[in-house]
Amino acid sequence: MWAYIIKRLLSLIPVLFIVSIVIFSIIHITPGDPTSFMLGEEATETELAAARTQLGLDLPIYEQYLNWVKKAATGNLGQSYHMNMSVNEAIMSHIGPTLSLAILAEIVALCIAIPLGIIAAVRRGTATDQTVMGISLLGMAIPSFLLALFLVLLIGVKLQWLPVAGYRPLESGLWNHVKYLIMPAISLGTIQAALIARMTRSSMLEVLNTNYIKMARAKGVVEKRVIFNHALQNAFLPILTVIGITFGGLVTGAVVTETIFNIPGIGSLIINSVSKRDYTVIQGVVLFVTFSYVMINLLIDILYGVIDPRVRLEEN
Repeated sequence: MWAYIIKRLLSLIPVLFIVSIVIFSIIHITPGDPTSFMLGEEATETELAAARTQLGLDLPIYEQYLNWVKKAATGNLGQSYHMNMSVNEAIMSHIGPTLSLAILAEIVALCIAIPLGIIAAVRRGTATDQTVMGISLLGMAIPSFLLALFLVLLIGVKLQWLPVAGYRPLESGLWNHVKYLIMPAISLGTIQAALIARMTRSSMLEVLNTNYIKMARAKGVVEKRVIFNHALQNAFLPILTVIGITFGGLVTGAVVTETIFNIPGIGSLIINSVSKRDYTVIQGVVLFVTFSYVMINLLIDILYGVIDPRVRLEEN
């Protein structure tokens, strides 16, 4: 187990190295200069040149990259050009809303997807199965931002059940915290639910056709026990993989939804940093997101062995 975890963590090094090169290159070839945003349009060339020297932007690209990588290797992602804080502090101050949204959206997705996937598998070939699969296809086809706008108009504006936008921290109370996240969580979770439902159905169908399930039914085992105690437990590993992928996508891909609902998460941090050419923040956030995504997948791999003892993680 530990050998496998160490091996996966070491494999993260080349991934982060490649990502760092790509994001650093893309950012620095994109038109725009952070010093012009810092000093304003009335700044003279002398002032801009002095600012570039102070920030190290007058150095050759490869020197800028090496300086940044050396700091990043020690956990120091640099200092923001526009915020009076380090990149580490900026990420930590914005990760809370994103995590809350991602967790609530994943709960919404699971509450929708698992029951629908099981029902579709048990009633394979019926109108119920076709309806569930049709809904899942529709869910995969609808962009999350379009669903978000529809929810805002219906629930927020017309019915006025929930606040249209904004965010309240958990310290303000659980309901005050959750009510601002319900609509964005539904818009994100519904899309993810479509994928999880299809995987649940596919995995359940494969298990339901096995001999031991047929034997259990032949022995008169209650159908509910066959479905939940035997079939779902053995079908859960592929489902768990999709859950890990979707949760990683929720953490890293909620930029548009956070912007629509004015949630001060990682998405809003990226948008603001891109608009101001805050290079260090953009680079730091991308590295952090990449690291988080890989760690989530590593956690899912470890859970394989916990859920199904027959699974043994490769240690060679």
